[in-house]
Amino acid sequence: MSMVDQFLWVIFPYMCMVVFVVGHIYRYRVDQFSWTAKSSEFIEKKQLRIGSMMFHLGVMPVIAGHIVGLGIPKSWMHAIGVTDHMYHFGAQYIGAIFGFLTLGGMVILTSRRFTHKGVRRLSSVSDRLVNVLLLFIVLMGLYSTIFAGKSVEPAFDYRSTISVWFRDLLILRPDPLYMLQVPITFKIHILSGFLIFALWPFTRLVHVWSVPLNYVGRSYILYRKNRKH
Repeated sequence: MSMVDQFLWVIFPYMCMVVFVVGHIYRYRVDQFSWTAKSSEFIEKKQLRIGSMMFHLGVMPVIAGHIVGLGIPKSWMHAIGVTDHMYHFGAQYIGAIFGFLTLGGMVILTSRRFTHKGVRRLSSVSDRLVNVLLLFIVLMGLYSTIFAGKSVEPAFDYRSTISVWFRDLLILRPDPLYMLQVPITFKIHILSGFLIFALWPFTRLVHVWSVPLNYVGRSYILYRKNRKH
């Protein structure tokens, strides 16, 4: 095992987690006024509505699928009567439906971000980066799950490799050996996923943690200028 493997599958994930937590605390304490998403709905509504609806309808089941696939051991699934065939059917076919729905939403939102003149002018560099990175993560995840595992390494089972590594990561004893034989597309998907967590506190993604109740009782109104980048 090389030092590169040690960095990628032990050090880098923890670095991203630390930045995620500390970055949120820092931004909330020193920059609360930016804790929101800059709305571009008044500039263009149709693509935003369609793309956002597709993305949110797709991404919630995708996240749930990741939680089940990474967090629940195969033996636990067998104990409740979920066979490997049943699990893989759900992951391959049902997961693909929501994956493509998510991908379609991200394609629309990313295209809107770059091609609509008014939206592009309102967007910051971090806004564009987030859109491109999210699109890339979704695309790589979808490709890995549906195509790469079967065509590149048919016997590959991420629940016996990636999932075990991830659960060990959470209990602070990761073993990078589990990741050595993982197909490259899965590795790229995982690393880019950790990267988006590291970038999260410094982008518009922080608005995920906000709810309308946060604005009740505020005595200030925040005005933004439309600045060119």
